[in-house]
Amino acid sequence: MSEYIKQLKIQIASKVPGVKFQDKSALEVMILREGKTVLTIRDEKDYVVLTTSDGNSFKYDKWYTKPEHLADTVKVYIERLK
Repeated sequence: MSEYIKQLKIQIASKVPGVKFQDKSALEVMILREGKTVLTIRDEKDYVVLTTSDGNSFKYDKWYTKPEHLADTVKVYIERLK
């Protein structure tokens, strides 16, 4: 698993209660809430791509977006789904 994804999972787990992770590969992880996939995160070398359950994708430059900041973005997205 990429170091960025590892750090991001740690940050998300500490900020977003009630989510689980399912690793799809060394570069891709799904975030689950209540057994349903809400986000898929993929490490693409210099970028990390978040794909929502409805198919929208958002690309973040890893050199400017630290895992703790991206975890805040994920938290806001998941809270808005409630």
